[in-house]
Amino acid sequence: MNGRLQGKRTLVTGGASGLGEAIVRRFVAEGASVVIADIDVTGGEALARELGDAARFVRLDVADEGQWLAAFASCDGLDVLVNNAGITTLGSIEEVTLAQLMHEFEIDVVGVFLGCKHVIPHMRPHGGSIINMSSMTGVRAQGNLVAYNAAKAAVTHMTKSCALHFAEQAYGIRCNSIHPGAIHTPILDKVMAQSADPDGLYASWVATHPIGRLGKPEEIAGLATYLASDESAFATGAEFRIDGGSTL
Repeated sequence: MNGRLQGKRTLVTGGASGLGEAIVRRFVAEGASVVIADIDVTGGEALARELGDAARFVRLDVADEGQWLAAFASCDGLDVLVNNAGITTLGSIEEVTLAQLMHEFEIDVVGVFLGCKHVIPHMRPHGGSIINMSSMTGVRAQGNLVAYNAAKAAVTHMTKSCALHFAEQAYGIRCNSIHPGAIHTPILDKVMAQSADPDGLYASWVATHPIGRLGKPEEIAGLATYLASDESAFATGAEFRIDGGSTL
């Protein structure tokens, strides 16, 4: 690693596992200090212990505004926020219940909204980078992901709105979205568990990626590192697709 994030103060939601864990590990390797924010206390604390002084854990339910305020209050300034925490609800418009839709939006949309809103005072004095995790399905819809499609499309446009506002106010805060294809993480296993044919579902995901495989968490972490670093200083409001060609 090249110390691309040396001295950067960062917070990663959903940082205890999956994409979040990969991003946390890469950020620490690149010289950043990281707050691992998650509802998974056991996993988050274990990861923080493993990474040593460069990382610490805070419990954060991203749908809870008070917990966001407490998490930010515990930080001595912040340079990078990664809104990564999320869930995926499998089902079509006929299958998904209103309760499921609302829960999807609470985590994937409200969580991003609260992070973007309440980090502003902690970044405005010096600028910063907000990275919102959207999805390829926030660009290209699927019939069996109605709640997830809608939530990630909302994240995509919320990112652009935030980026415009920050630029217009000359806050020095950038806001970009990452759009992964299917990445094999624990959340993918949870989605497969909702299916009557998990092997067939997995094969269908692979088939939608011209590159012929699913992505790896480390590949997403590399893109997040670029967006967190000063190398991406001219990028804001952009959709960064890293999806094996699935949206071509």
